[in-house]
Amino acid sequence: MKKNGTGWIFLGFVCTLYVVVGLIDFTYVKNAFSMFVTTLWKVLPILAVVFGFIFLSDIIFKPKKVIKYLGVNAGLKGWIIAIVGGILSSGPIYIWYPLLNDLREKGMKTSFIATFLYNRAVKIPLLPLMIYYFSWGFVLVLTFYMVLFSVVNGIVVEKLILIEKF
Repeated sequence: MKKNGTGWIFLGFVCTLYVVVGLIDFTYVKNAFSMFVTTLWKVLPILAVVFGFIFLSDIIFKPKKVIKYLGVNAGLKGWIIAIVGGILSSGPIYIWYPLLNDLREKGMKTSFIATFLYNRAVKIPLLPLMIYYFSWGFVLVLTFYMVLFSVVNGIVVEKLILIEKF
């Protein structure tokens, strides 16, 4: 993946904004920085888990395996892995972003990433509650269409990414 330096530009912009606001009213900057530190302290354990997952993915998922099961020529197996993985995944979505990016850099197709993320909407623990309120038929049809359109969504995202590259 090519780095273009926009992260550093954004950081510079935010620091400049802090200085300007600090010159106007320092209490805003103090409160914002306090909130930042509080949020960072809450997110650090999650970041540790994310980096742990990335470390494990580096050990378990070698580029050849990722390309074989989730690469361009993965076929039906890749779709099934993306669908089932998305349905079974749990926790906050932002935990999955670095891991999916790591897998993408190893050769995972963009369409599988989009399909995985789309299928996170199917929540197994909530299915009994949905069935209670809406009936079996409704839940089965809805889940079927969510899985079906996750594949459609993955294909569309893949095509849009290809268009963007040109």
